[in-house]
Amino acid sequence: MQGRDIKRGWQRRDLIGGVAGIGAVAAIPQLAKASDDPTVDAPTGRYRGTRESGLSVFRGIRYGQDTSGRRFQAPLAPAPTRDVQQATRFAASCPQAGDHYADQSEDCLFLNIWTPGADPRAKRPVLLYIHGGAYSSGSVVDPLNYGDRLAAHGDAVVVTVNHRLNALGYLYLARLDPRFADSGNVGQLDLILALKWVRANIAAFGGDPDRVLAFGQSGGGAKIATMMGMPAAKGLFQRAATMSGQQVTASGPLNASERTSAYLDAVGVNRDHLSPLLSMPVEKLMSGLDAVDPVLGGHVYFGPVLDMKWLTRHPFWPDANPQSNAMPMILGNTHDETRAFIPPGSEAVRGLTWDNLPQRMAPQLRIDILPEWVVAQYREHFPQMTPTEVFYAATTAGRSWRGQVIEAEARARADTPTWVYQLNFASPVEPERGAPHALDIPLVFGTLDAAGSITGTGAAAQRVSRQMMDAFLACARSGDPNHAGLGTWARYSVQRRETMVFDTRSGLADDPRRWQRELFARVPYIQPGS
Repeated sequence: MQGRDIKRGWQRRDLIGGVAGIGAVAAIPQLAKASDDPTVDAPTGRYRGTRESGLSVFRGIRYGQDTSGRRFQAPLAPAPTRDVQQATRFAASCPQAGDHYADQSEDCLFLNIWTPGADPRAKRPVLLYIHGGAYSSGSVVDPLNYGDRLAAHGDAVVVTVNHRLNALGYLYLARLDPRFADSGNVGQLDLILALKWVRANIAAFGGDPDRVLAFGQSGGGAKIATMMGMPAAKGLFQRAATMSGQQVTASGPLNASERTSAYLDAVGVNRDHLSPLLSMPVEKLMSGLDAVDPVLGGHVYFGPVLDMKWLTRHPFWPDANPQSNAMPMILGNTHDETRAFIPPGSEAVRGLTWDNLPQRMAPQLRIDILPEWVVAQYREHFPQMTPTEVFYAATTAGRSWRGQVIEAEARARADTPTWVYQLNFASPVEPERGAPHALDIPLVFGTLDAAGSITGTGAAAQRVSRQMMDAFLACARSGDPNHAGLGTWARYSVQRRETMVFDTRSGLADDPRRWQRELFARVPYIQPGS
């Protein structure tokens, strides 16, 4: 799952030079005259957006009330109004550690829409994106997440959503104070409220509320996997796609309570008197995010909680939740996940030798397995690999792929419509990264030359991007990702483990990482944060 700092370095890069085609970004949007700006009459209000490059774009549409006066409580829908609401600029992102997003506020329940046209008769497929950053950071204001290319390419409506994160969205206080019965999952409830807004209003923007694909990368995918098992989300989206983001099990209430205690100690609040949490500056709340996690170590984990109110069972344990088994779903991962958040020049990797590899690798595997044995197995099976290559292959297989394999297996056993992909296309811009975590974001959005992308804008990147965009669009449109520009993508089964490998030459493969999958299947998988 995407950590607090994974993408920050990439997203501060200068914009890569644009080229014509699917990956091109206009330096300055082609804005229409103000008099031509679109105004949409929707059930919950009237919204004025902008006309850009043939699309109607609405930024900063409020779907929930300001949360600053309702910390740790379920969100409320905004009061209806017939006044024209300006939807011409991105609204604030949720407060979080760091200064990557200049505009941060607890008043952050806003969404953005890109549509080819606001004709209620159009009934276009809807793709709703939930950002990564685990459950603690991130925002859809990043250029990688802009929906213009995807909407224009597929004649679809694209929606992106911000919501509460970290302690504001997932601090579990329910066992300490009945006022906060919803606190462990209010970030999820924000997303459910956004989906309800889409259900009620998206037809006015040209979308079909009965063809909504919820898709998300890293933490965004995990949030979707969690919602697939939340009764409150039932029926609000009809298809799902997760990109390197799984949620097999949620945080247990006892472990979540231990994390709450560590956080309260960090911000100086007594467990028997929580009222100071409601009035202290949000900056003080953010300072507590550096508390040490009493279960995992490192910064304190925040995520959905098995609170027996909103989340009454684990998302994919002991099986795939029957609530969503009829839902078509795409599950994907990248070939070199951990090359994103363990940089090649980091202390963990720099100076790797066969002698120090087990010790360096052990904490990054996130499972209890004998690292010396793992190294020996890799050296025997892949004698051409270097210590660095073994480090990344093993940490990716042991840490980042297990959840996806478990979810895919669970859905296959339930005979569900499930398609699995593996992104092998390697970055030509930073070849030392291979195909890292988050590389599929610009490929699916078509934002190849946006700030933060390392896909490059060459013919190969554009071809892979087109294949992935069309697959997600096809799934949104019909519930099946197959399309004319890609060879047959068979459903995933336990017998063959059919996987679409996206690369310079994409194609279907059976169980493409079988040896590594079987190696790590010897030990139990425990979702980090559970």
